[in-house]
Amino acid sequence: MAHHPDAPSESALATEALADLRTAHVSRALDDREIALQKQSRVFFQISGAGHEALLLGLARSLRAGYDWFFPYYRDRALMLALGVTPYEMLLQAVGSADDPASGGRQMPCHWGNRDLHVVSQTSATGSQCLPAVGCAEATRYIQGRSLPGAEAHGDELTYVSLGEGATSEGEFWESLNTACRLHLPVLFLVADNGYAISVRSEDQSPAPISEMVAGFRGLAVTKVDGRDWFAAREAGQVAVARVRAAEGPGLIHATVTRPYSHSAADTQAKYRPDSELQDERDHDPITLLERAVIARGWATADDVAQLRADGQAEVAAAAKAAMAAARPSPTTLLSNVTALPAIDDPGAPSTEGEVVAFGEAIRRTLHEAMAADERIRVFGEDVADAPVELIGQLEGKGGVFGTTLGLQRDFGVARCFNTPLAEANIVGRAVGQAIRGLKPCPEIQFFDYIWTAMQQIKTEAATTRWRSNGAYSCPMVLRVPIGGYLAGGAIWHSQSGESIFAHIPGLVVMYPSRARDAVGMLRAAFRCDDPVLFLEHKHLLRQPYTRDPFPEEGWVLPLGKGTIDQAGTDLTIVTYGATVERSRRASLLLAEEQGASIEIIDLRCLIPWDSDLVAESVQRTSRVLVVHEDIRTAGFGGEVAAWIAEACFEHLDAPVGRVGALDCHVAYEPTLEDAVLPQVADIAEAARRALAY
Repeated sequence: MAHHPDAPSESALATEALADLRTAHVSRALDDREIALQKQSRVFFQISGAGHEALLLGLARSLRAGYDWFFPYYRDRALMLALGVTPYEMLLQAVGSADDPASGGRQMPCHWGNRDLHVVSQTSATGSQCLPAVGCAEATRYIQGRSLPGAEAHGDELTYVSLGEGATSEGEFWESLNTACRLHLPVLFLVADNGYAISVRSEDQSPAPISEMVAGFRGLAVTKVDGRDWFAAREAGQVAVARVRAAEGPGLIHATVTRPYSHSAADTQAKYRPDSELQDERDHDPITLLERAVIARGWATADDVAQLRADGQAEVAAAAKAAMAAARPSPTTLLSNVTALPAIDDPGAPSTEGEVVAFGEAIRRTLHEAMAADERIRVFGEDVADAPVELIGQLEGKGGVFGTTLGLQRDFGVARCFNTPLAEANIVGRAVGQAIRGLKPCPEIQFFDYIWTAMQQIKTEAATTRWRSNGAYSCPMVLRVPIGGYLAGGAIWHSQSGESIFAHIPGLVVMYPSRARDAVGMLRAAFRCDDPVLFLEHKHLLRQPYTRDPFPEEGWVLPLGKGTIDQAGTDLTIVTYGATVERSRRASLLLAEEQGASIEIIDLRCLIPWDSDLVAESVQRTSRVLVVHEDIRTAGFGGEVAAWIAEACFEHLDAPVGRVGALDCHVAYEPTLEDAVLPQVADIAEAARRALAY
């Protein structure tokens, strides 16, 4: 390896080595102390960073806390110490203290997070941090040269992301490499290879070492280093980091490390690793190797080294004593920082003077309006752009499969509206990283039917950001998704609902408008949120004439969780949303003609939070309720609404709460089969008759 021109002098290197040796002893002592406390039931989980110390401390010499951005994994203890996290703070997390600065007792030990140091709160999902890290680096490039409120970036900052060799089997790792290389982003990947993913050996994970597997990525500088050797890690890290800082593209360091302790306190590696292998681990312990090296170079004596070890252990012992005395969190704080929704006053009815537009056009215009007002908003996904930049003046443009993003690239440029790979996790994960950096990303999943590959990024990364960091980080993302059936030919792969699955995710706002004006008011509200919003756009409604409304005046914003009485009535309440609002209207007309029934229809509009107050008020007037939705009946969102009504409004009910939903079946291709699966006007009318006759 070439010697770096900025390498430290001999005396400076000696000072660094001795300082890092002491930190390594602190790191190892923290592992040992936590293991002891776990056996005493004062710590409730333990996972160690043992064997990774030399690699991380050597690399840390080239990284900058509070300047660079860090997406670590659980074995990065030594790096966190080098960046400025104290042993006391680590032990506060281990004992679950309310004073734990990473999470306030919400996260397991070694799940790092520190806003001041730019350490992004970590999840347990292996490899899922890679895509947000790429989004963070993408934000770095976008922010530079722009004056954006709440978003700043340094000229040569980089984003660090680390993982074990086992996590490189995750698809999100490969998706992140694809985008980092394609966009030439300032990302440094560190793969710390200790040979095992719990008990699964690296040879059972992949056909070759990761440094060989990634060799085909153009623009990726791959460094292989013995991470047990502090000197090698120090020099290799300096070269790799300098290259990324010089805007030469992403880098990947593949480092060999040891794992002298079991995977975690719940694991016993002697069950699956032979004694000879464990002895080799002990022989190549990075702390022992560094001790020998500083003595051999004459930088310290054996007594000096022993004193460094004793000093580190004493520091950890004192920190442990203080941490065990620290305050425990109160259960009364549990619901804080799940979301922090903006307060929006009810604007009343919108003006009727605006140009009448369809549902899809209302969304397109609102996106244009929002992007014009806020440079932090970026729209991206599959096919959302208009055309290649060099041809955009010659072509009409695509603008999404439904045309809802048409003209955004033309008006705001490719930096603000752009196409992504056909990879849903990539789309959402990059949005998470951008949101954490202060942008307002608006990713699009082309069809709800293909959202499932992004589920980890939505549920694990985006929706938990605020809560797991105890409010230190947030994820202001508006995820737009076309949803639903009634398409005549959409079949199973273009007609799914499933909103109830997302309503079950704490930290996620779920919006589901049914008409143009509401889509405008709700999308405006979504961009005010500092938490992730799932904005569901029903495909069938995009161009239906009955969804058309005058485009609301600027500033007409709907409060979150506020439903509306779509149609007033006195005999029965239908609670619904999405495409079944209009079908409920048609059913109510049938009953009005048949028996003079007066049916009230509530359009929930927002599912999380949902307007239980409005429902309760209506039930008190009508005493009969029918809940209708397009999603399958079993475990659909209507079940939650019906259960709440039965519990909270029981004394006002004169009949059981009825429900109408799709059959517990996939949507078929042939139109008569599709009609039989999805709730139709006749189904709603028949259920309403039963409720009225009870």
